[in-house]
Amino acid sequence: MSTATIQKKTACNRDCPDACGIIATIDDGKVVRLQGDPDHPVTQGFLCHRTSRFLDRQYDPSRITTPLRRRGTEFVPISWEEALDEIAAKLIAVRAESGPAAIMYYRCGGTMGILKAVCDYYFERFGPVTGKSGDVCTGAGDAAQMEDFGDEESHDLFDLYNSKTIVLWGKNLHVSSVHLLPIVKAAQARGAKLVSVDPIRHRTADLCDLFVQPRPGGDSALALGVARVFFETGNADPNASQYCDNFDEFRALAHSRTTAEWADLAGVSLESLLALAEAYAQGPAALHIGWGMQRRKNGSATVRVIDALAAISGNIGIPGGGVSYYFKRRGAFDTSFARRDEVAPRLLPEPLFGPAILGANDPPVRVLWITAANPVAMLPESRTVARAIESRELTVVVDSFLTDSARLAHIVLPTTTLLEDDDLLGAYGHHWLIESRPVVQPPAGVKSDYEIIQELAQRTGLAHEFADDIDTWKRRVLRNVADKGASLDDLRRGPVRNPLAGNLLYVDRKFPTPTGKVNLVRTVDPQPTPVTAERPLLLMALSTADAQASQWLASAQQGPATAVVHPEAAPQFQDGGLARLESEVGEMTVVLRFDATQRRDTLLMDKGGWLSAGRCANAIVKAQLTDAGGCAVYYDTPVRLLPVE
Repeated sequence: MSTATIQKKTACNRDCPDACGIIATIDDGKVVRLQGDPDHPVTQGFLCHRTSRFLDRQYDPSRITTPLRRRGTEFVPISWEEALDEIAAKLIAVRAESGPAAIMYYRCGGTMGILKAVCDYYFERFGPVTGKSGDVCTGAGDAAQMEDFGDEESHDLFDLYNSKTIVLWGKNLHVSSVHLLPIVKAAQARGAKLVSVDPIRHRTADLCDLFVQPRPGGDSALALGVARVFFETGNADPNASQYCDNFDEFRALAHSRTTAEWADLAGVSLESLLALAEAYAQGPAALHIGWGMQRRKNGSATVRVIDALAAISGNIGIPGGGVSYYFKRRGAFDTSFARRDEVAPRLLPEPLFGPAILGANDPPVRVLWITAANPVAMLPESRTVARAIESRELTVVVDSFLTDSARLAHIVLPTTTLLEDDDLLGAYGHHWLIESRPVVQPPAGVKSDYEIIQELAQRTGLAHEFADDIDTWKRRVLRNVADKGASLDDLRRGPVRNPLAGNLLYVDRKFPTPTGKVNLVRTVDPQPTPVTAERPLLLMALSTADAQASQWLASAQQGPATAVVHPEAAPQFQDGGLARLESEVGEMTVVLRFDATQRRDTLLMDKGGWLSAGRCANAIVKAQLTDAGGCAVYYDTPVRLLPVE
């Protein structure tokens, strides 16, 4: 290293379960290398492929470094004073004319910083304004776990060392939980059996002792079949009825079909179902549920059936057991100052973003503020979302790049990246807390979300409420844990495990439900999403190791998107050839790639493709809500392949 080379620590704030510790090497004021922090218990010195390559994005020449105003199809630079004066004047006028409900504030997971809640609080204090309901990422599963257990939390990550069997149900470790890999490998070395259940064949299956590949949406049937085997073989916990409500009803549900019928409905062989049951019976057995299966119409019910399987098998409340879906990433932080949904005059469902905004009245949505999000690329019915954004009287997008959504805004405000961020982070894949600190200063003309809000507050009569510096806000949100070893000073010395999180859940078999027992699901429609002869494939746009959500480099968004199918699913097409991919709501041109390890009823694409590049799978996904939790139905879209005309 030269004398001008230094290293600083920070954290990754992107939408990933790991919230990694990062060591940035800076040479003459520029970051030249990113490494995982070896002192972080979960990061363990390595980063995912996406974050390792983040410098390509950090120093992308297309990054925005000045506010922009759209004129026709072009954008022209404007000053911060001009941009914020115009925005403030419009906010004040619309509030006076139509009430604060005519303003909508939309924030998603583009950054997971806890202090983004302060921005939420600004729009609450200015209004409160219209917000969003639901959660397109985890909502259906969240609702399921709250209904079943009265709470939503996970066993300590390293409790997997106590497991004899680990079932990864719908979880691709190589893409979405890369820091689980060394832990499950270590558990295997200790003798644990590793099982993958997934309609998609991916690299994680190669690690596993058993791979079960149900049809898309066949998870409920598979779990019920395993439950029936447990009841028939005596592997169900004989005491389960004492800590589970609806025990007899769930047993009757499991017995409503034969094991062979459940296997057929799940789209697996009877041998595969029995092998899964045998593996899961070798307890203690841990279930780790991914976030994909609940993005279906019956997504919440599906997670509830898997929760029930964990409960009746006796794998609740014991070391090496549990059913882990989500870690409370906000659990240590006090954000009670922002009441959000409690006080919002109106909530529009996030999965129905486009139709909901276009259909809103009394009052209509006149002003839209979007931050930490690219809804055109990431939400269903992308073209409807685009119409909603561009047709408001004023749309403001806060971003670092001209995304699909930013291109439709009236004003774009440039903001900081993860290497310039100043915030706190929890994780939804483990229990460690970490501080993100700027390792370099942002380019001149770029402001953080909080700086933008502070300047807007000065123009809208709220300056005194947002005058505190960022460290004051950090100490405020840490006040519940500051005297328990997780103060700001503690976090500045390194990551700290959330002192409010236990190692195990429900060790006394008492649950925070109304009755104190597990609320087993009683009724469920286990039928997978039907396909037809006309549209025989189900579209699944999946997370990829190459990009975080829609945060692609422009060079990767050239030409038609790739669609992966089994060769027998497209007999009239050529590997590498073009096809038209059509759903009931739209079509797009794709390049076909054949993969004989995939099911014949699936079509796989990358998540987050750009609409402006013709690569957005969400453009042909219908906007729908899951059965509970307000999640988007991403994976129940029947499609077909047609020749290119």
